[in-house]
Amino acid sequence: MALPTLAELETAATTVHAVMPPTPQRVWPLLSARTGTETWVKHENHTPIGAFKVRGGLTFTEALKREQPNVSGIIAATRGNHGQSIAFAAARQGLKATIVVPHGNSQGKNAAMRTFGAELIEHGDDFQEALEWTIAEARQRDLYLVPSFDLNLVRGVATYAMELFQAAGELDAVYVPIGLGSGICGVMAARDALGMKTDVIGVVSENAAAYALSFAQGEPVSTNSANTIADGMACRVPVPEALNYIMAGAARVITVSDEAVLDAMAAYFTDTHNIAEGAGAAPLAALMSERSLMAGKRVGIILSGGNVDPALYRNALSRCDAQ
Repeated sequence: MALPTLAELETAATTVHAVMPPTPQRVWPLLSARTGTETWVKHENHTPIGAFKVRGGLTFTEALKREQPNVSGIIAATRGNHGQSIAFAAARQGLKATIVVPHGNSQGKNAAMRTFGAELIEHGDDFQEALEWTIAEARQRDLYLVPSFDLNLVRGVATYAMELFQAAGELDAVYVPIGLGSGICGVMAARDALGMKTDVIGVVSENAAAYALSFAQGEPVSTNSANTIADGMACRVPVPEALNYIMAGAARVITVSDEAVLDAMAAYFTDTHNIAEGAGAAPLAALMSERSLMAGKRVGIILSGGNVDPALYRNALSRCDAQ
């Protein structure tokens, strides 16, 4: 199937903006000086759940309730922001949400999901183990399984990219973190729908490099672990459908280290006084690593979320004086 069209994205924007206003996109002078580019930050840390995923949750649950009105319960696996999105949106549709997270998940994200009304279950040591258990649990409990990648999620997520491109115009490049693929596919959908030529660059953790390896080899490549501080990118098994879109539409997929992500989190605070979680800071880390390549260009970076636990953020802030 093709990525969503302009008409589909405009309809999705109506659904999303009925619940939340567009988020800002800003050029921060200190950040631009740091990167050597005209750097446009898309502030998805300013949504009702502090992350971009809420947009996909709203469009997915709206479509599900309209197409299958008898569905009463849904279930999803997550490391946090996808689960927050589904819990938040499900409550608006009168749906009961069950969210499954791996042991050791972010306590702040867990608390938020419970506050949005979800039943929270901890299972497995990483996202993939939680997902595999969730698939079986959905069948056993007769719950609708919400995938982490679906075009109804992409439709909603793409609305942030529409807002960015409509405000900034055609950019030379946009750096996007990759978890399971909805974010980068949303950016490519908006770019294509608006007829732009912007390079879309995917960013993954070097400790969770499945999509970078898959992009390089042209086929799905799984990893044995995904142990990274950037929990929004901690995926070890790529989604084939998402990978196909990425291979067709992305310029490249690059990796960043956890150390570089921590430095980028500190840079966001120093230069913009915004909080970025690991995945949210990864695009800035990638741009800083390609500073010489991108010098003088107009570049977008997606600050996909700001939901970071205090201990990790203290670690990041300890780097501010060294920058």
